[in-house]
Amino acid sequence: MSTPPDFPAEDSLFFQFEQEFIDDLRCIPMIVRFKLDTCGIKLKLAQWNQFSEDEREQFAFQPCSSEDEIEDYREFLQDLIFMYSETEAGEVPVEENPPWLDETKIPSDLVEKAKSCKAAISLKQWKSLSPLQRFALIKLSRPSHENNNFVPALKEFQLA
Repeated sequence: MSTPPDFPAEDSLFFQFEQEFIDDLRCIPMIVRFKLDTCGIKLKLAQWNQFSEDEREQFAFQPCSSEDEIEDYREFLQDLIFMYSETEAGEVPVEENPPWLDETKIPSDLVEKAKSCKAAISLKQWKSLSPLQRFALIKLSRPSHENNNFVPALKEFQLA
């Protein structure tokens, strides 16, 4: 597993475009999605909503950077999923070199999504973003995602 860079300070874990659901964490925030991709666990929204608010908050704040932290995060998540649903957690492959850690190339899907929103992201801008911001843009630009927050994310990251 590749080790992701450090996460932002706790007071900046959540993005402005997530504010409508952060109070009760009814949706999975980007910081948790980032950590899920880091530890290779697939978490469905229905599973997430079975967790208590304290447990959901813990997943946002629990460290998941070093190999030990990643393994601890993974085990805690697997245990909770099993406790609430009596099913094993789904797994996803962990990318060796995820695109959000590559400062030298903007993913083509993201470039196309930005164009469709009459925006453009330069390589200089891409490099200036944190890995979590790049991750969010990549996730929000995927066709399978609702994309409601793509433009707000561009504005928040000062790209539009």
